[in-house]
Amino acid sequence: MSKVTTTIKDGVAVIALDDGKANALGSQMWADLNAALDEAESADAIVVITGREGMMSGGFDLKEMGDGPQDALELTSKGSKFARRLMAFPRPVIMAAPGHTIAMGAFLALACDYSMIKEGDFKVGLNETLIGMTMHNFGIEMGRYHLAKNYFNRCVINGEIFSPKGAMHAGFFDRVVPAEQWPMAIPMVGQMFGQLNPKAFKETKLRSRKEIFAILDQAIEDDLDPAKVHAM
Repeated sequence: MSKVTTTIKDGVAVIALDDGKANALGSQMWADLNAALDEAESADAIVVITGREGMMSGGFDLKEMGDGPQDALELTSKGSKFARRLMAFPRPVIMAAPGHTIAMGAFLALACDYSMIKEGDFKVGLNETLIGMTMHNFGIEMGRYHLAKNYFNRCVINGEIFSPKGAMHAGFFDRVVPAEQWPMAIPMVGQMFGQLNPKAFKETKLRSRKEIFAILDQAIEDDLDPAKVHAM
């Protein structure tokens, strides 16, 4: 049974993750997410990525990461390529995080054109160095490009975890939505982005990100090379 569902209505594709737990991002989840994006692109729809109540995503599937060094490299690459795809997607991509947004989940928030999180006692951040993982090149460059400059060290190197409001200041999210307004958040953001001219949006998005795409593509390549991964 798929852990990803896609609902398309009024030109908006809502892609929801729900594995009943932490919405762990494993190979099957990435395959399902890419298929959902394919469906949204075929429908020329605006995309909203969301999770289940209280949980956006806790990051990569650590069980799969533990299968071996090569498995870990390949899984990380799948996540990087998906985030890169979001950044180049022709229509607006919005994250509507209903809860905790950690590690690769937080990188997906950075990759979206607009990200919002529900107000609540939730944790947001990049915990890689807290759990013994050296940050991959793609993650470093994503952080350097998207995060507020004075938060880069705190997020990428120090592994600091934030509340929704703190995460907004750091640059993970554009807005913290009051809990009572959350049911209307997705329809409202879909309507807001629906006012943009699709051709102008696509061309401006791609033109403005040309330099970072080149950097990210090189980072993805480097992250698959064990010699470069462990180089000082």
